[in-house]
This record gives sequence, C-alpha cells and structure tokens, in this order.
Amino acid sequence: MSTSVCVVGSFMMDLVASAPRRPVSGETLVGTGFDTFLGGKGFNQAVSAARADASTSFVGRLGDDDFGRQFRAAMHREGIDADAVLSDRQHGTGVGLPVVEPSGQNSIIIVPRANHAMTVEQVEAAAPTIQAAAVLLLQLEIPVPAVAAAARLARQAGTTVVLNPAPFAPCPPELLEQVDVLVPNEVELLALSGGGAAGAELLARQVHGKWGTDLVVTLGARGALVLDGSGAASVVDGHTARAVDTVGAGDVFCGNLGARLAEGADLAEAVAYANAAAALAVTRRGGAESAPTRIEVMRTSTAPPM
Repeated sequence: MSTSVCVVGSFMMDLVASAPRRPVSGETLVGTGFDTFLGGKGFNQAVSAARADASTSFVGRLGDDDFGRQFRAAMHREGIDADAVLSDRQHGTGVGLPVVEPSGQNSIIIVPRANHAMTVEQVEAAAPTIQAAAVLLLQLEIPVPAVAAAARLARQAGTTVVLNPAPFAPCPPELLEQVDVLVPNEVELLALSGGGAAGAELLARQVHGKWGTDLVVTLGARGALVLDGSGAASVVDGHTARAVDTVGAGDVFCGNLGARLAEGADLAEAVAYANAAAALAVTRRGGAESAPTRIEVMRTSTAPPM
C-alpha cells in the first residue's frame, strides 16, 4: 500500500528544564522541573501525521544507543514505518535542551549528532519510500543537501513537497524550486525574505513572488496566513488555548497539515484542521507526546469537518 506521508528528518531526545524565566549570561538559575521527551522536528511531525490517521514512514538516522532504542520502540507503537531509519555507531542520537517558562514559551539548544551524519546517499537509497508517499514533510535539522535530495526525488514522483524551514538555514534555489508548500513562522519568513518589508503579509508576498510556492505562515495563537499559488491571501484564525508548553506545536501543525493534504483536502481546509490540532498540543507538555489523535481533534468544538 502506498504511504500517505513520508518524513525525512530528525530525532532529538528532549531534556526539558522548566524555569521561572530564561537565565541571563553567566547566571545559574534554579529550575522548577525536569522531564525527558522523545522529540526532534522530524519525529514530532511523523507522530502527528500518524495520529492523524496517515500511513506514515520515516527516513532518518539514530545513534546506536539507549535513546535510539527508545525512538524505535515509539515508532513501532505509533505504527510508523522505520525501515529507512539507520543506526549510527559513530554518532549518538540527537539531543535537545529546551527551557520552558510558566507561560509555555520556550528556548531550545539542539545538538544534532547522528542527524547531521545523514547523507545524500542515504536519502537516495530511500527513494522507493519517499516516492511512494502522497506528501513529503521536510525540515532543516538535517543537512540541507540531504533535504534537497529528498525534495528532488519526491518532485520526480509527483509527491507534494512540504518544507518547514526550521531551524532556519540558508535554502539554496535547488531546494526551494522543488517545494510545493512552504511553512515558515514569522522569524523564518523574515529570514527567507531577506528583511526589508514590514508586516507578515508584505514579507509573505516577497517570498511568494520569488518562489511561487503555496505559503503558510504560522502566527501562533493568531492562526496562519495563507497564500496560494495564485497569490490570493487569507487568514485562518487561531484558537484560544491555555498554553502550558509550546514545544513542538509547529511540528504538530505540519504533521496534521501533511496528513490532511495527503487525504486530498484543499490548502485552506488542511490549515484550519492543523490549527485546531496545534491548539490542543499547546495545552499539553512535550513535543511528539503532545500530538492529539484525529478523534481528539474532531471532538473539539473548533475542529473543521473532514
């Protein structure tokens, strides 16, 4: 059976400290809590897509260590096809070090480790998995050449390519030319545009005018700004939610967006559904663990019908 969503991306074991605020340079700050969560933008998006009932596969790289074994067990539980996930005996599994404030806002340091050992050759070896998908989800926690190779393979097969350009890195034309849907937040949008214009819509129009992709700018609690291929702009409203942890909310958005696009939803419908899923995610702690199931999203009063 063809895979609905393929994720080429990263794994990060999140070692999360809760604190009253972010420490300043040179300061030792007493925290209020500590937890570990399975995360990484790629893994979070894959779990989100799988819980949205998409048949999901993963192309990535784990360390040959206890963290890696925990990720493999989790993918098995979630029903994610991990046949194209390699074990790396030289580099350990990636780790993330988030600091979460009482408001739910966070700052994160990541140490990619095995994620940065992904190669174009590994991606090309996974071509059958990538090209079987209806939608390919990409991020930038793995080397950009590997991301570009995955996008090229997907485009050759007619697979819809969705790129979340985070954490931001310069994106070469050979990558952006293969992208069908670009999903930055406002910080990443500013970097993509090169700055200059004020306001999300003006910046979005600059990026859209240069690359011509569908563009979905995530605006947090304010929802999302959508520019389709013709350049028509619309705002999909956000939802009121009592945020306890925003870690992974953007990944939940992307995973659900990909799942709905793979089902054939139009862009506005898919964004509205992804917004509802992300609003649920911020009311829970963790990255992948915060991802709601399809049933949970549909039970909310704000979820659009599907």
